[in-house]
Amino acid sequence: MPQYQTDLENLTGKLLAFRDARDWKQFHSLKNLILSLNLEASELLELTQWKTDEEVERAIGSEEFSQKAGEECADILLYLLLIAERAGLDLIAAADAKINKNAQKYPVEKSKGNARKYTEL
Repeated sequence: MPQYQTDLENLTGKLLAFRDARDWKQFHSLKNLILSLNLEASELLELTQWKTDEEVERAIGSEEFSQKAGEECADILLYLLLIAERAGLDLIAAADAKINKNAQKYPVEKSKGNARKYTEL
């Protein structure tokens, strides 16, 4: 078993123990988890609101940005783990399958160096 899979499983277990100790599973319908994930993604997006690409790139090195972005990314990851657990999804297998599917849709010889959608290649 790859290390990252073990790490995700361990993190999920820790998260479920945290949730269960607080009796929060009752609030974690699949719909509520998906909504919460999107709210957290919006909080990450808010860190770039009204900033140019250059301003965002410069912010990457700042401790304040790194802390805020790290917290929002962690929230997103934790909700994603809860969604996967609730829906019975294997995130590693799903991500691997998606990379393989994208490799078929975006062959290097057609997609290298451009951002066009696969239907426009």
